[in-house]
Formats: sequence, C-alpha cells, structure tokens
Amino acid sequence: MSEMITPGLVDLDLSAQSKEGAARALAERMEALGRVTDLDGFLADVAAREAQMPTGLEGGIGIPHCRSTHVTAPTLAFGRSPAGIDFGAPDGPADLIFLIAAPAGADDAHLSILSTLARRLMRPDFVEALRAAATPEEAAALVAGESENPAPPATNPAPPATDSVLPATNPAPPAFEERGSGGGAPGFGKGRGGESPAGQPFRVVAVTSCPTGIAHTYMAAESLQQAAAEAGIDLQVETQGSAGFTKLTPETIAAADAAVFAHDVPVRERARFAGKPTVDVGVKAGINRPAALLQEARDKAARGEISTTPTPVEEAGEPQDGYGAKLRTWLMSGVSYMVPFVAAGGLLIALAFAIGGYEINNAPSVAEHFVWTEAASWAALLFQTGGLAFGFLVPVLAGYIAYGMADRPGLVPGFVGGAVALTINAGFLGGLIAGLIAGGTVLAVQRLKIPTALRGIMPVVVLPLIGSAVTAFLMFLVVGKPVASLQQALTDWLSGLSGANAIILGVILGLMMCFDLGGPLNKVAYAFAIGGLATPNEGSLKVMAAVMAAGMVPPLAMALATTVRGRLFSKTERENGKAAWFLGASFISEGAIPFAAADPLRVIPASMVGGAVTGALSMAFECTLRAPHGGIFVIPLIGNPLLYLIAIAAGTATSAGLVILLKGMRKQDEPPQQQAGAAEAAPLPEPAKVTVAA
Repeated sequence: MSEMITPGLVDLDLSAQSKEGAARALAERMEALGRVTDLDGFLADVAAREAQMPTGLEGGIGIPHCRSTHVTAPTLAFGRSPAGIDFGAPDGPADLIFLIAAPAGADDAHLSILSTLARRLMRPDFVEALRAAATPEEAAALVAGESENPAPPATNPAPPATDSVLPATNPAPPAFEERGSGGGAPGFGKGRGGESPAGQPFRVVAVTSCPTGIAHTYMAAESLQQAAAEAGIDLQVETQGSAGFTKLTPETIAAADAAVFAHDVPVRERARFAGKPTVDVGVKAGINRPAALLQEARDKAARGEISTTPTPVEEAGEPQDGYGAKLRTWLMSGVSYMVPFVAAGGLLIALAFAIGGYEINNAPSVAEHFVWTEAASWAALLFQTGGLAFGFLVPVLAGYIAYGMADRPGLVPGFVGGAVALTINAGFLGGLIAGLIAGGTVLAVQRLKIPTALRGIMPVVVLPLIGSAVTAFLMFLVVGKPVASLQQALTDWLSGLSGANAIILGVILGLMMCFDLGGPLNKVAYAFAIGGLATPNEGSLKVMAAVMAAGMVPPLAMALATTVRGRLFSKTERENGKAAWFLGASFISEGAIPFAAADPLRVIPASMVGGAVTGALSMAFECTLRAPHGGIFVIPLIGNPLLYLIAIAAGTATSAGLVILLKGMRKQDEPPQQQAGAAEAAPLPEPAKVTVAA
C-alpha cells in the first residue's frame, strides 16, 4: 500500500468546489508523479464511472474511482475538503475524498490492497483518524496502514482481501463451512417458515458487486459483515469484484436460509440461488442499511417467500431499475431479436428490386415457376424469401418481449399473440401489446400457489396453455380491434408524409438519434423506424433512411473535427477520431461516446444540430431505405443515394463546425491551467448494453 500513496498524493486542504474539480486536483498530483499518462483521458474515465452511479457514501466520504488505460500503476490520492463536496451521498457533502486509479490490466494483488482500503473505510475509528491527521505524511501512513489507529477487537479477524468468499463473522457449524469443505452435518434441515433449526443461527449468503469491482463491492461486504455480527447472523459473502472471484459452494448455498444481493452489475450465475428468499438491492443499500437488508431477508424466510430463476433479460438489467426501465428493457428485447429478420428480409427484397425491378412484386411463386437462366426468376426468389422473413417480424417481436418478461414459458403465448396480431392486421403495435399481455399472463400464473404434482409440467404444459389461451382471447376479442385501427391510422399517416410535415419529423428523429448515442431516446427513434418496416410503405422507408443517416453523423463529425483541428482535442481523442471514421460510416453511433463523455456540453448539442440537419434533408430529398442497418455499405439499396450522401455530409460538416467553434471558444475563455480539456461535465446517459440502433 505504501507504493500506492505517498505524501505527494495527499491534499489536506482541498479547495475544489465540485466533484469534477476535486477529481482534477487529485489527478494532477498523480500525473505529476507519472502515475497518469493522459490527464484528460483519465478524467473522462472517472466521469464515465461517476455517471453510472454517484460515489458518495454516508458519513462524509467520496470515492471516485475507475479502471483506465491511462494509469501506469494502482494509485490512491487523498483529499480533505474543509467545505465539503457533493458526491451524491444522501446525508450531504463529503469531506474525505479518495481518488482510486487502477490500470485496465491491474493484477489481483494490487486490487486486493485497494479492496482492503474499501473495507477499512467502513470503520468509524479509521475515518476519524483521517479527519484528525495533521500532516500529509501522517495521512499517507494511515491510509497505507503504517500508522497505528485504534480498532475495536474482533471476535474473528477479517480474512485476507484476496479471498473473495468472506466467512461468517460468527463461527458456523460444519454444515456451513466456508467453500463447502466437507458437506453438511448429519440430520441438518430447515425449520418451519424457512427458519434454521432450533439452537442454530440464521444463515445468509450474500453477493456484492459494482461496475468496477474496486471499492463499493468490498465496502458493502464489510458493512454486511458488521451488521451480521451485531445481529447474531451467520453470513458468507461472495465479492464479485476485481480481487478475484471465488464462488460460494453449492453446499454453502443449500444450507443458507436466505440470500442478499447488493449489486449494480448482474449477479454472475444467479440461478444458483433460485428457491431462496432473496433481497435484491443496489450495492449502496448494502453499504448504507445492511441491518435492514438482513432483517428483510429474515422476514422473507419467515413468510416462506422464494425467488425464481431470473430471465436472461433480467440478468442484463440493473437491480434498482424501476418499472419504466424494465418496460423499456422488455420492449427492446423483442426489437433486438426482430432486427435480424428485418435486416435479412429487407436486404433480400431490396436486392430483388435492384435485379428485377418493382414489377417483381407480381411474379408467380418460384415453387411453381422458376427458370434458372432468367434474372427475373432469381429476383422473384429473393423477393419471396424476403417476404417470408418479414412474415416473422410481429410474432418474433411479441414472442421475445414475453421471453424477456417470463423466460421460456412466455415464448409460446408471445408467438401466438403475435400471430393473432398479424391475423387481425394489428401490425407492429399489436405485436407490442401481445408480447406484454403474454408475458404478464405467465408472470401472474407463476405467482399462484400450484399443487406439488403440477409443478413439473408447469413450464412445458400449464404456462404455455393458459398463457396462449388468455393472450388469444384478449387479442381477438378485447384489445385487438382498437390496436388494429390505431396501426392503420399510423400507417396512413406515414404514407401521406410529404413537404413540411416530413421535414419536421426528420428533424425530430435526427435530434433523438443524436441526443444520447444509444440511450433510451435513440432506441425509441430506432424502434419507431424498425416498426415501420414491418408494414413497409413509402413513408416508413423514408423514416428508416432518415434515422440511419442521422445516427451516422456524430462519429463522422468527431472524426472530421479531430482531423481539421486536432489541437483542440487530447491525444486519446485524436486516436479515437481515426476509428470514428469507420464507426460512423458503419452506422455505429457509439463511436462518438468517448468525445461526449469528456465534453458533453459541447459535443452533444453539436451532434444534435447536425443530426437534425441530416434528418430534415433526407426527408426533403425523399430518400428511402429497406435495410435497418449497414451505413454506407447499403448505399446501392437506398432510394436517391447521391442526395442521401449529401444529407449525411451536410450534417457531418455542421456538427464538426459547431464542435470546433465551441471548443475554440472554451480555449479562449478558460484559465491556462484548465486548457488541457477539462472533463468537468455533466454525465452522459449510460450507453446501451446491446447495440441495435448504432
């Protein structure tokens, strides 16, 4: 630890007024000692981590931290702020700030030392000693563990930081030994209501994790351990962090009465804990209210509540997500599975038109008439195959929305509901509604108390049967016709788009595509365009073209700006700019995220203006597109391709010019010490986990 922090990395009179300023002041000390190679690049990584979740903790502590390729060695910098700095903690500003920097490839030994610090921060005596330190040398020695500070005696010493399975604070009987060293004690079993047998302590297994796995993971583990010791609970924690990952054994999990998940990334192999009463919260809850979580686990065990195996979509979500976020995740699950059908079908149809002309739509079935030497027959084959692929769009959409909600039991009801939507001409909107109905029905049935004899056939017989019947009933007789009418109205509106209305829609779609670069608004615009391809007409094809063109603008604009005015960007940004040429040309909007994370107040508005210009021009030029993706590589399949390229070039030039202008103004206005390109900026919405629109 003494190699990670020195007196030169300590500031006992930190004058910064914001968390960005505090991070910069401490990072400059790291840079001065050669621990950070690119100050702006490192601060961008810190800001990106901070955007995922605030790093302020109750008790006046802030722990901004990240992994970064711009860090040469694991490093700690400590600052003490007389006025306090807001790091997002619920109890107010932080006066003790630790900036933790880990290289992207840091080894377990270094990361385990950082995790040790995270645990020590949960000890009040250690925190108070830091507040009382009189010199940088004294503070550095405290953090490094070289100075004695009072510590309460522990019944059992804490395990080494490199051990990612933390044993119970109170000794456990053999049936609950760490890592399942020998199987259970004879006759061990559960009492009523999920309680442990009489005379044995309540047993809990826990998992803690955070995005970087450096600080919050181990602080939550330490906090839960302390609360378990006070409550007389046997607790074992699996820390899924950077200092190694050793799984709790099946014997340990089987012997537990309940489970607690304090995590901000998906729990690895969560299915191991299925059937246990489970408390599922964000990692900060594990730090701030561990006693309440353990009591909630005890209460759930007493009521006999059990958890089910999470769906794959739930595995990819965040535990603190509200209903709106979950709904968006379910919908995007269906859209992401539908996109390959749209891509294959759209490209096949576009190729068919390119080979055989638009009259190929009236060709007879190739099963009845096919001439090997005629181009028209091959065009008909492509067209009819693409049409069949398009026929799966709505059932696949509905089926995988239900799958995201209820896992495999939701697939059959979802596909049935999607087929009904096609039958009644409810289209894309009908598929959305059918998927939600199917998934909700299956979830509702799963919550019913089912006789033991039926549990074995529930996933393969009962749930698909009841889900399909209920979904079909509601789609045919209740919601289907109103949704079909709404779908027809939307289709007619898109078909009639022209003039000013089309241009305004292009502006709106362009703004949405460039606002969050793969975030919720971007996905809404892209899903709207994809939905139009399910029932293609002239208007929906224009919308798809405008959406793709606008999504290409941000990375292309950043690439152009770094080429024209490289001195306005850091070395890392200039390197990213080279890759952004290809990413933008391929319709991968995330190529602009590094620039937006470092300077969102200039990059995002400039990107939005350029996207709006491109969207408007694409609609005005009446460009069309049947493919949902591909960038410049599907230009031959675009209606009015030359004008389409002009629209993209105009938006790219507009965005690049605005970025150069705004960054140039910043260079003139900022004091010299801040002209390196500060990353003190508002956080960017989190990038999409699954790239669909860009």
